[in-house]
Amino acid sequence: MGPISAHARSTFHGEKLNKLVQRSLAVIASGALVFSGVSAASAAPLPTSISSASIVAAKKKAPAVTIKKIGTKTVKGSAKATIKPSYSKAKNVKIKSALLKVVKGKKTVASKKKSVKLAAGTYKVTTTVKYQLKGKTSTIQKTQTLLVKKAAAKRSVKMSGKAKNCPAGYPVKGNRTGSQKEWKYHVKGQRFYNITKPEECFKTAADARKAGYRASKL
Repeated sequence: MGPISAHARSTFHGEKLNKLVQRSLAVIASGALVFSGVSAASAAPLPTSISSASIVAAKKKAPAVTIKKIGTKTVKGSAKATIKPSYSKAKNVKIKSALLKVVKGKKTVASKKKSVKLAAGTYKVTTTVKYQLKGKTSTIQKTQTLLVKKAAAKRSVKMSGKAKNCPAGYPVKGNRTGSQKEWKYHVKGQRFYNITKPEECFKTAADARKAGYRASKL
């Protein structure tokens, strides 16, 4: 490598001097801040504090009255489900009235009733609650879909094995003798049907087979 030219040496020394000047200025500026009693941390803007009033205002107020969800109802056979207004209220709320309106399709089944009895079906139930809070009377209303469904019918009835007759609607006789391989069912018209004392009676022969019985050959 050849000797460094005078121009290169001049450039190098100039850059070095420039860096020294910048460092000196930074030290002087820092000293000025300390001398004036202002630190970098205190010079930064302070975060805005949140007042307790704004926190309270941000909280959502609980409703005075809440109408609860109506769940699916299940009934047996031709029985009916009793429906009443269901709601919750705040401590100082006074309920003036709670009434139901029930619509099935386009037909109004009940209106302004405290309770209704409904057979299996799908309904639109509107609950209207009138209440008083701090001397002021208000009304809240909610419409919901209600399903009243029939309970699944039993496919069999357990018997004592002492009586010959099965209950109405369960004509198939299940006779248990020994192991499950010997469980048999009898249908009307078979030779031993009338004299069989069943341990279980079924709606259909298919129900008996599902329960582990096999058809009697006699």
